[in-house]
Amino acid sequence: MEWSDRHCRYFWRLLTRQTLLYTEMVTTGAIIHGHRERFLRFRPEEHPVALQLGGSDPKALAECAKIAQDWGYDEVNLNCGCPSDRVQSGKIGAVLMAEPELVAECVSAMQAACSIPVTVKHRIGIDDMEDYPGLVHFVDTVASAGCDTFIVHARKAWLKGLSPKENREIPPLKYEYVYQLKQDRPNLHISINGGITTLEQTHSLLEHVDGVMIGRQAYHDPFFLAEADQQIFGTENPNLNREQVLLAFADYCEEEIAKGNRLHHMSRHILGLFLGQPGARQFRRFITQNAYKDGASANLLREALQYTQPL
Repeated sequence: MEWSDRHCRYFWRLLTRQTLLYTEMVTTGAIIHGHRERFLRFRPEEHPVALQLGGSDPKALAECAKIAQDWGYDEVNLNCGCPSDRVQSGKIGAVLMAEPELVAECVSAMQAACSIPVTVKHRIGIDDMEDYPGLVHFVDTVASAGCDTFIVHARKAWLKGLSPKENREIPPLKYEYVYQLKQDRPNLHISINGGITTLEQTHSLLEHVDGVMIGRQAYHDPFFLAEADQQIFGTENPNLNREQVLLAFADYCEEEIAKGNRLHHMSRHILGLFLGQPGARQFRRFITQNAYKDGASANLLREALQYTQPL
């Protein structure tokens, strides 16, 4: 699962025990010079969890990789896929695909600083760099530095002219590039990302690649993850129903509010929990209209159940 803050990660963990969860991207500067507790704290039950870093300075990335290990993360990931103007200006994200040698240097420095896996997430290309050989060159260059795990968003990114949202939707998906990459580099662990909305689709993709990363769909319809442990990982963990998930998350919110956090910072992640169920719209409206108010407590989430008919 991709790009989640710690409240969202806890919510997703109530739905799936096995899936590797990624943090939202954190820049090296924020970790080195900022409030480290704010960016890195997570609960033990969130494991397995990966820290995704934004940066391009090998020394800073190495320092942050060591910090990630010291904080107990299971993996550290270098983001070479984010196309926003804000990160491009700091040579962060998809812009790095134009400099595979620099990415290789960064990965090498990170691996030297920690013993947890160092992985790279990237696009199939950027701007006019959209041919398959260009993708292979990027992967081979980075792999030569010791990286063996790549998460490939199967769209290229236009660094100028498209917003980050448009870059997630307009460039066409080219799953065949990722399939071919796995065929041509069978020794590498290749995961695919982009446009994945169901566990059935996930099963199909896993016939071609080693892993699947899901992002937006988990925000839109989170409860589909409740079957992931059984369908994807073959475990026998009992599923929680929607009501049980909501009540467990309300207990979590109660603890966080006692620490000074506000309800609406957490409740926004669960608005899709009852998607497609009777009362879903009223459930969302009740939370949206009330969670931001001063003094809003976790009881608000429990009260929201009155608008639903949980399965």
